[in-house]
Amino acid sequence: MSTITTKDGTEIYYKDWGSGPPVVFSHGWPLSSDAWESQMVFLAANGYRCIAHDRRGHGRSSQPYNGNDMDTYADDLSELIEKLDLNDISLVGHSTGGGEVVRYIGRHGSQRVAKVVLMGAVSPLMLKTNANPAGLPVEVFDKIRAGVIADRSQFFKDLTSSFFGTDRPGANISQGVRDAFWLQGMQGGLKNQLDCIKAFSETDFTPDLKKFDMPTLIIHGDVDQIVPIDASAHASAKLIKNATLMIYPDGPHGLADTHKDKLNANLLAFLRGN
Repeated sequence: MSTITTKDGTEIYYKDWGSGPPVVFSHGWPLSSDAWESQMVFLAANGYRCIAHDRRGHGRSSQPYNGNDMDTYADDLSELIEKLDLNDISLVGHSTGGGEVVRYIGRHGSQRVAKVVLMGAVSPLMLKTNANPAGLPVEVFDKIRAGVIADRSQFFKDLTSSFFGTDRPGANISQGVRDAFWLQGMQGGLKNQLDCIKAFSETDFTPDLKKFDMPTLIIHGDVDQIVPIDASAHASAKLIKNATLMIYPDGPHGLADTHKDKLNANLLAFLRGN
């Protein structure tokens, strides 16, 4: 397997497919880089080098007890980018991975970055506060924590309903796709996934978004039940200068599977500058 070892000794697994301008993908919770395979195959076939890693504590990467926070996730991403010596990168982040990408820009700058795509991203802040009334109450995240602790396997199976929108009329998602979600989730470490809930829900990315100075595409489904669109995509679009907001009608959270052909086409067009 291809891995790097970070400064704190954590092994980060990554896949590196194709050749051409680099596109680096960051996945959502509780998944792994496998969540991006449809996009990676498509873009690699169209002349791009596609790189995706398993976040620490997820997939095939190490499961350290500490460092399961957004700052460290962003630093891990930076170490991967630097060790592969990538430049003029297009960063693509989904959900928690969107937060990871945003925090990377905030902590490490945009010198190596050409473009950014945020899809169903958790930024700027998921948690409801006095300053963020469109967010979700902390009780929502406490319920996720309780479900993961009580029966992680069943919780992930149940989560596929809202993640892919299978509870909505007209949904056409196979059991196989839902099983793949469960499998990816079960590869991660329990401690890591519990810590990550706090990281993706309570981190305020507002200062990071204000540092964006590159073309940015924001993609979000208008029936996303995981990351509410008003507190995320609409808010981020107001904070990022000249961002392009693309809303998918009837789109749930798991757009990489439910709308993969449309997403692939939109990504390719954005990367090509069309």
